[in-house]
Amino acid sequence: MLLLPLLIAAVVGYLLGSLPFGYLVARAKGVNIFEVGSKNPGATNVRRVLGSGPGNLVFILDALKGALATGWFELFWTVGPGKNWGHGGLTPGEANLGLAVAMASLIAALLGHSYSCFTKFRGGKGVATTAGGFLVLMPWVLVIAVAVWWSTFKISRYVSLASILAALALPIAAFFLHSPPLLLGLALIIAGFVILRHRANIVRLLNGTENRFVKKPAPPQPPPS
Repeated sequence: MLLLPLLIAAVVGYLLGSLPFGYLVARAKGVNIFEVGSKNPGATNVRRVLGSGPGNLVFILDALKGALATGWFELFWTVGPGKNWGHGGLTPGEANLGLAVAMASLIAALLGHSYSCFTKFRGGKGVATTAGGFLVLMPWVLVIAVAVWWSTFKISRYVSLASILAALALPIAAFFLHSPPLLLGLALIIAGFVILRHRANIVRLLNGTENRFVKKPAPPQPPPS
């Protein structure tokens, strides 16, 4: 009985994660994001190439697909006759099933985002999609990770370093906030995955060749007539 929900969750999660929003938003602007900048379809590269508007849009869309992949089964499973949001009407076994399915769907969404079947198995690094999933599963853990990301970025201007340290913060925060073992294990797995996706950035950081994030200069204003 457990295998079928997990399989469905994995398929749905992968397809949701595979939606290539970075590629689509850039294409709408006449740009193939796989050919410019870092050639990565994530929000950071879109922002570098096309500006904050498209970049922020991609981040929001990628986060939403992570949240949807994590939460769709939870909503279906806990809202119904005699059931309330937040496991109010569920047995412990039902609640554990919902949690296991949500975790499987999030992991599959990360794989879909990073290896999308719609873009020849190319994709982003999973930071925004992870944020969306953790917003559903462990919001306070996410708050701590976001604080780590923001402070690191403000000090260093390295998006990659901020993302790596935020990923490390996930299992640490989950541990100190006494998250259930399943969620702590999920935080460890996802942190490892995100860091692995940043391995090229880690090499560049160690070599001193990683690019800092610099805002695009404003276009020159025409002289007054």
